[in-house]
Amino acid sequence: VQLQASGGGLVQAGGSLRLSCAASGRIYSSHFMGWFRQAPGKEREFVAGIRWGVGTTYYADSVKGRFTISRDKAKNMVYLEMNSLKPEDTAVYYCARSTRGLATATTLYDSWGQGTLVTVSS
Repeated sequence: VQLQASGGGLVQAGGSLRLSCAASGRIYSSHFMGWFRQAPGKEREFVAGIRWGVGTTYYADSVKGRFTISRDKAKNMVYLEMNSLKPEDTAVYYCARSTRGLATATTLYDSWGQGTLVTVSS
């Protein structure tokens, strides 16, 4: 499957952004779609994920209550709604697909989008 992320931009602290990830190809119910981010000089980290079939969601502690992941199965789209953004949320955000079920480690994902930059100013 090929993935393309979009929706990044510059936003002030406290603001909101909605990221989108378009998937081409078949995504199966057992697959897990994730959002990751990578800040300058840091490792890529798991942000949120959703099980494609049943829609169960998972979040990193740092974004719980602020970010919401969702998917539109008919459109093959995954979204990340980001509210109450903080400067520390600044990073390149990636969407990815894991065929291994629930996964937070980057090594368990086999398809990655190109990333979209989110910059949160203070």
